[in-house]
Amino acid sequence: MNLELAGKLLGLLHELLPQAARFAVLVNPNNSTIAEATITDARAAAMSIGRQIEVLTASTNREIDMAFASLGPKQVDALLVNNDPFFNSRRVHVVTLATYYRLPTIYPYREMVEAGGLMSYGANLPDLVRQAGVYSGRILKGERPADLPVLRATKFELVINLQTAKTFGLVVPPTLLARADEVIE
Repeated sequence: MNLELAGKLLGLLHELLPQAARFAVLVNPNNSTIAEATITDARAAAMSIGRQIEVLTASTNREIDMAFASLGPKQVDALLVNNDPFFNSRRVHVVTLATYYRLPTIYPYREMVEAGGLMSYGANLPDLVRQAGVYSGRILKGERPADLPVLRATKFELVINLQTAKTFGLVVPPTLLARADEVIE
């Protein structure tokens, strides 16, 4: 779904905050395949723009709290939240902490921006569900799953919350606003 998007997410954060020197990525260690792919992608992206990346792990609400509390001493300028259902299911918690700590954060799900997060870039979930339905229909009509192609997300969207940007004292560049699929005002 969004496994190889960490580089894109970091690039969008860098475009919003070109002066940022240190970024962090929050991953769920219980979902090691996704976490490792995200960390590898984020490190490569950070290195390519000459920035540092801090890896934070959390798999419980308490660990999420501790991860955010640890960011101050680490002098992190912005955060990337990993594509993990665990974080999406705790979106209000994560968004509240990002706002409390005034930490510009990018998320993989638009629902997190609708809950007050700064911005998101990721696959359009309704489109993914539609694709899964078509795929299921083909199987129910008798096609063998092994004969079907592997599907990947094809529709991605950038969502920006200008209210949150104003809360953080950020001015979103016009070039970023022009690329947004939705701007929440």
